[in-house]
Amino acid sequence: MPQHVLRREPQESNEMSDPIIKLIIVGALALHGLGHGGALGALVWIGARPGTDTGAWRAARSWLVPSLPAETATIVAGVFWILSLVGFVAAALAFWGVLLPGEAWRPLAVVSAIVSLLGIVLFMGTWPAFNTLAALGVNVVVLVALLGLRWPPETMFGR
Repeated sequence: MPQHVLRREPQESNEMSDPIIKLIIVGALALHGLGHGGALGALVWIGARPGTDTGAWRAARSWLVPSLPAETATIVAGVFWILSLVGFVAAALAFWGVLLPGEAWRPLAVVSAIVSLLGIVLFMGTWPAFNTLAALGVNVVVLVALLGLRWPPETMFGR
């Protein structure tokens, strides 16, 4: 048989490499955390400039506790967004192996997703629908991936 018939061409792989997956996960966690800073910024802007056009952003108000005074609602919402921001950014840093132990990223991401979900549910209707749905989606993906699917596997990146 001719030599060129026996030679196989290298096949392309459709799988992403571990470093690319790691970069995507770090980016998603960090961006989601920083996105909570946008909600926090909106609260500060609305408090500092009441009555100005903020698009679809509104002052914090909880549908669950409608009698909650506006100032208290703003503080409570602010606490949710600060905890979510810090938690998701910390999870990204831990996943990347910067400043925090790598095994801390999973609990940080899960707790941050739960805190963010609670904040979104308590203050539903306060922020633009797209932002709310996007944040809900990311939180659900984090919880399903980490708790339901146990992905990414610890063997891929460590604990």
